[in-house]
This record gives sequence, structure tokens and C-alpha cells, in this order.
Amino acid sequence: MNEHSPDAAWHVDHRCTNCDVARQLAPALVAEVEGRSSVVRQPRTDAEERALYAAAFACHTRSIRRGTRGPDPAFDPFPLRLTEHVHLCGHNSRHTAGANSYLLRRPAGNLMMIDTPRWSSDLAARYAALGPVTDVLLTHRDHAAHGREYADRFGARLWIHEGDLAAAPDADRLLRGTEPIEIADGVTAHPLPGHTEGSVLYLADETYCFSGDSFYWSRTGGDIAVAESVTWYSITELAASLARTAPRVRFEWLLPGHGDRKRLPADEFSRRLHDLAGRTGRLSPRPIDFTALRW
Repeated sequence: MNEHSPDAAWHVDHRCTNCDVARQLAPALVAEVEGRSSVVRQPRTDAEERALYAAAFACHTRSIRRGTRGPDPAFDPFPLRLTEHVHLCGHNSRHTAGANSYLLRRPAGNLMMIDTPRWSSDLAARYAALGPVTDVLLTHRDHAAHGREYADRFGARLWIHEGDLAAAPDADRLLRGTEPIEIADGVTAHPLPGHTEGSVLYLADETYCFSGDSFYWSRTGGDIAVAESVTWYSITELAASLARTAPRVRFEWLLPGHGDRKRLPADEFSRRLHDLAGRTGRLSPRPIDFTALRW
């Protein structure tokens, strides 16, 4: 097939769930159109082609296709290096609603996995090739799928908060209460009930903030945001959690499960997180509505 023929064009098929992952990885090429992602422009450069391949291999429904074919495995970029210390796992899972997951490298050379990609022994081997994975950190119950499988494959400890223990009852390490706790040198878990009862924010080296679904960078709003329309436990508790946590954390990278990633100066994030706590405190409980999300 001629790669420049119409039959080889990139497109998004009907299985798309509008999870936003493709738009994060190829924002100039993929946009939301009528409630789902759509390829709005074909790639013009090698870099843009690589961006669409990354989107295709991250997509949890494998909806991003080139002509009639799925993506060529030779162009799978994952794990994708985001910074010197963080890789994006890609291969998002249907069982986590397409959430992003990450690998965090520690000074000793070991890695921590934050939330999980889809389960595959081949993927596990690929991640382990970066170094020994010693811990699998779950941010909350919605992202607990595959945690035990990856922890067992790596010989790693599986972490979850007691509020969401039902999602991982065989976890090896249990976080309790609402006070922060250092779980490894330079890595602190900050319980953040709100999105779920057992939501946790993991902070590494006062640089990397793995926020799960508690808050994210909104492209449409140009600011940190909470997903108020899919707050399962309590928006009131989330506001209290943010007010308690904002003065305690400093970071330069926001790395959420859903929604966009962002790098800013730590002082800028501190100001925005303080403002977010105030805005969230003025919100009222509302019914769950996925269609109301604005990434």
C-alpha cells in the first residue's frame, strides 16, 4: 500500500471513548470532534508521524489506525522518556478507563511504577529492562487493575490507601489516615481523599507530582483543575484535602492519571494549587457526568 494514498490515512475509529490520551500526545493532529477524538490533520513531518504512533500505542481501545491497519509494532515508542527520571508507560488499559501510568527512576537505579498500563508479560519485560521495579504505587481504586500482576512479575511491593483497599485487598503496603508519609528516600505519599476515599498523591524529590485523578492540567482552562463531574467520593472532602496539602507540597512537574501533564516553576504551581483549593471549596456536589469533562 502506498503510504501517501487515502487508504493509508490516519483516523480514529468508532471505538473511541473520548479519554483524551491521543490529544495529549498529538495535540496538533488530534482534537475532540462531536464527543470523541478525531484526526484533524495528517502528519507532515517525521516528528508528527512519531506523535501519532505514540498516540496509537497509548490508546486503550486501539482506535487510532493508519488505513485499515493497526500501528506497526516497530514504531512503538514506549516506555517513552519524559524527563531524566520519568518514563510514560503507554499502552493504557481499558480497565483503568485509559489512565496514564509512569515509571519513576530513583537514585539507586531502581524504579517505581505509578498506576498501571494494560497487563502484558512482554510489556513487563520491556519496563523491567530499564531497571529493577521495586514498588507499584496505586493512586486510587480506579487505577488498581493489573497492580498485583505487575508487582508479582517484578517482585515488587504493591501500595494502596486503606480507603480503597477493596480494590487491591492483597496489597503489600497500606497507607492510612490523611497525614503524609515518606515511603522511600525522597518519595512521600500524601493521602488526598475526594475523588475516591483512598486517593493518594505521590511526590518525588520536590519535583514530580503524580496526582492520579485528584487534579490535572486543563488545556481548555489553562490551569490546574479538578474533575468535579467525576468525583466519586466527595467534592467537599477533595476541597479539604487540597487545602490541607497545598502548603505542604512543592513540585515542577504535574503528572496525572487523566488530563494533561505540565511543567512550571515550583512557585507557580504552589500559587495555582492554593487557588485550586479555594475554587474547589466553592463547588457543590453534583451527579456523575463523564460528558461534562473538559480537558
